[in-house]
Amino acid sequence: MTSEERSPYEPSDEALCAQAAAGDRRAEESLVVRYNRLVRMCARPYFLAGGDSEDLIQEGMVGLLGAIREYDPGKAASFRTYAEVCVKNRLFSAVKAAARDKHTPLNNSVSFETPLFSGSGERFACGTPGRQAEDPEEIFLSREAFRERMRALHGQLSGFEASILRLYLNGLSYSEIAAEVNKSPKSVDNAVQRIRRKLAQHFSSGDISGS
Repeated sequence: MTSEERSPYEPSDEALCAQAAAGDRRAEESLVVRYNRLVRMCARPYFLAGGDSEDLIQEGMVGLLGAIREYDPGKAASFRTYAEVCVKNRLFSAVKAAARDKHTPLNNSVSFETPLFSGSGERFACGTPGRQAEDPEEIFLSREAFRERMRALHGQLSGFEASILRLYLNGLSYSEIAAEVNKSPKSVDNAVQRIRRKLAQHFSSGDISGS
């Protein structure tokens, strides 16, 4: 269940964080379940661009756990905002580390103490103080470049592939997507692989050719 779908009678994210900070493991597990889709949604653009899906999701989960354990309710940001920043920056750092050492798995090449920035430039220090975070401008430009490529990619997708891409980037599982489009999970997987190939062509050539 996502935070948007949560019943009004369920505890808020911030209340669960406080319980988790007090040692309640069930509260921590509830937040992990609640934000599982957010982690998938954040990881999927990087997977389409060439990352490994399971390794990226693991990295995103590490970022989420860090957010749960380090969240400070005294800050202006809501837990959701803080968690999204932690997950996205964890993923970005993992992808950069993997690019530096392509033969090392993502989850073995990234420190478990990644400094983080909010969208406004405020440092969210999740880990060892004083370490240098990635340049926020570089992070922003990287994401903007990916969005540009995705916009170009849309012109080369079939209607079915465009629908799959939208649902996939929204964090739905293959089974959930299959139910939405009335197709089998295998058909969904095939469509995702076609989309990845088209995006790979664009990254390698700077242009997308039809398939």
